[in-house]
This record gives sequence, structure tokens and C-alpha cells, in this order.
Amino acid sequence: VQLQASGGGLVQAGGSLRLSCVDSGNIFSITPMGWYRQAPGNQREEVATISADGSTEYAHSVEGRFTISRDNAKNTVHLQMNSLKPEDTAVYYCSAIIWETGRGWVNYWGQGTLVTVSS
Repeated sequence: VQLQASGGGLVQAGGSLRLSCVDSGNIFSITPMGWYRQAPGNQREEVATISADGSTEYAHSVEGRFTISRDNAKNTVHLQMNSLKPEDTAVYYCSAIIWETGRGWVNYWGQGTLVTVSS
């Protein structure tokens, strides 16, 4: 699994950004995917996940503002972020969530993309 994230940047509060993550593997269409973030001094937290069949889950802090989606034809997962707040500032990571015998669900990570929201 190799994941390449992009789309981060600097935006004012209330603005929008769209993150993208391309998976170079060959099992993307059957792989649950997720976006996570880590702010300075904080632990990495789950932001949104999408199952292979398109079911989504969101952290309470982003529900109604962020939308995760996937394009299986392009091996890509997106995170549309609207109404951004300064507290959304973090490095955002995409993850492929893969079941491995003997290990359970394992997260494979991309390199992260920085999102900075100014007030």
C-alpha cells in the first residue's frame, strides 16, 4: 500500500479545502479508507472513514462540515472540508484500513498534508 495525500494549505476560517489521497495498491475498491489528523501536542484522531461499500462515519467535531468520498475507478479518497475553523488546523493523514490475519485491522498511512486555518 502506498498512499499519496495532497490538497492541504492555508485558508481563512469559514473557507473550504478538498484533500485527496491516491492509493497505488490493487485492492483499493475493497479497502476501508479513513482520514485522520494530528494537531501539535495532540494525539492522532480519526476524522472520517468510508467503508468499501460507501458507508461513512464522522467525528462529532466535523459532522455536517466535512464529507468523505471515494472514487474506486481512480483509487482515490477525498475529504471535502467546509466551514473550516482554526481548531481544524492539523496535519491530515489518509489511511488504508486493512484486515490482516493475526493482527486484525491495521492502518497503513500516507505522508500527511498540512491544513492551517487562520482566524
